Amino acid sequence: MAEFQWQMFVRILLAAALGTVVGYEREHEGKPAGIRTHGMVALGAALFTIVSIYGFGAGDPARVAAQVVTGVGFLGAGAILHHHDSIRGLTTAAALWVTAAIGTAVGTGMYALSITTAAVVFVLLRFGPRPHPGA
Repeated sequence: MAEFQWQMFVRILLAAALGTVVGYEREHEGKPAGIRTHGMVALGAALFTIVSIYGFGAGDPARVAAQVVTGVGFLGAGAILHHHDSIRGLTTAAALWVTAAIGTAVGTGMYALSITTAAVVFVLLRFGPRPHPGA
């Protein structure tokens, strides 16, 4: 039982850490959804996933994961703003969405996939092409 608890503890910490990696880049760019927001999204997604798999016994654990996707969709919608002829926050909304996916993957124990995804997201956000103003 202690080994199981330790594994769940590691999953929660890893999810929060990977979420903060993505959030660090958003915060570095001056976006309102930064380290704390992304860390909590990954943490919450991991916790919901863990509870879904191990907390309810019988049933379909995928149902909770599906609801995580829906819930994060509402967060992302709140991050997107339409101002005159431009749309702002779309990349941050996408980052929140993928951060929830990272947390869900960590919650299932897919560590390598989660770490790789967080690294790819960070590289895309940090070094990927940016739209030109007025384009």
